[in-house]
Amino acid sequence: MRVNQCPFCHGHYRIKKLECTQCGVSVEGDLHTSPMMSLTEDQQQFIELFVLSSGSLKEMAQVLGVTYPTVRARLDQIIEKLRNEIKGRDDYKQELLEKVEAGKITPEKAAQIIKGL
Repeated sequence: MRVNQCPFCHGHYRIKKLECTQCGVSVEGDLHTSPMMSLTEDQQQFIELFVLSSGSLKEMAQVLGVTYPTVRARLDQIIEKLRNEIKGRDDYKQELLEKVEAGKITPEKAAQIIKGL
């Protein structure tokens, strides 16, 4: 099971801890992931198939047993979702810069947060 949202309220997850399965070292804090993690399981599988078929929508249509326009529409939905996620991240960066200007956080703290994005 891929986890991209809360199964109870469907809210977004915030990752607080990562742990290596090999050596057990862990990292804790406000951790940020790729916008790809915001995609549903079906959308992530679609992207995997897209890559494995070398970006050939025609091949994907054959594998999925659907028409080319259907595959194109699914891809367009994913593109739109990723654009929105990236825009949200950019808006957050702007919000951080405004907080620095207002003296609510230090430039160092803002830089640390932005580097984590």
